[in-house]
Amino acid sequence: MSGHSKWSTIKHKKAAMDAKRGRLFTQLAREITVAAREGGGNPEANFRLRLAIDRARAANMPKENIERAIKRGTGEIKGEGELSETFYEAYAPNGVALMIHVLTDNPNRCVAELRHVLSRQGGRMAEAGSVAWQFERKGYIAISPDGVDPERIFEVAVEAGAEDVVISDQLIEVFSPLETFQEVRQALEKLGVRFEQAQISLVPKATVQLSEEDTLKVMNLINALEDLDDVQQVYSNLDISDEVMARFEAAA
Repeated sequence: MSGHSKWSTIKHKKAAMDAKRGRLFTQLAREITVAAREGGGNPEANFRLRLAIDRARAANMPKENIERAIKRGTGEIKGEGELSETFYEAYAPNGVALMIHVLTDNPNRCVAELRHVLSRQGGRMAEAGSVAWQFERKGYIAISPDGVDPERIFEVAVEAGAEDVVISDQLIEVFSPLETFQEVRQALEKLGVRFEQAQISLVPKATVQLSEEDTLKVMNLINALEDLDDVQQVYSNLDISDEVMARFEAAA
């Protein structure tokens, strides 16, 4: 899971820059809209919506933006472009598997942009089903290690149903099966810890290790894909070392 962990760390550090560009709020609003459309506008009865709202609040998204996104999803605000949700499967150079989560109001434009970025940087689109089997949907919670007791978090998370807790200097990451995710989340909330992320994620069953040069190429491709307006997140099975991550961040 180290590739997942390292990329999550990078995304946390990019969040402030994304927020300044307005990009983060756009992503969060789309997630809220789709969640409300699928499960209704009550976050108490719609777990996906509750997670999306929590993420928006953690990013200091204005309350009116959140409410407007919910109303778009429930149909109270008309005239908005219809968002479609899709996971596209792709390969980066050296066979690294990619799952690209997209929310878009123009699928044709979105696919064209994905193909352009992939082909320009040595990747390619893949047939449906050829990549997805390499990933599992899991509950994912990331916690800042500052001022918390990692061992206590480990104990509480495992007791509530987590299957893995990864502790590092930069993040404490908790992975759980979907069926226990809500219980794990609630148990950790009672500890009073602040979540960096709490969401349903795609976690690779196995990771791929590449040379430093090739790893950086794949990371640059993922970064370029995530800069596209319609892309919510890119999941990969790339294993990223601490040294490569430091180089990538220095060059960003």
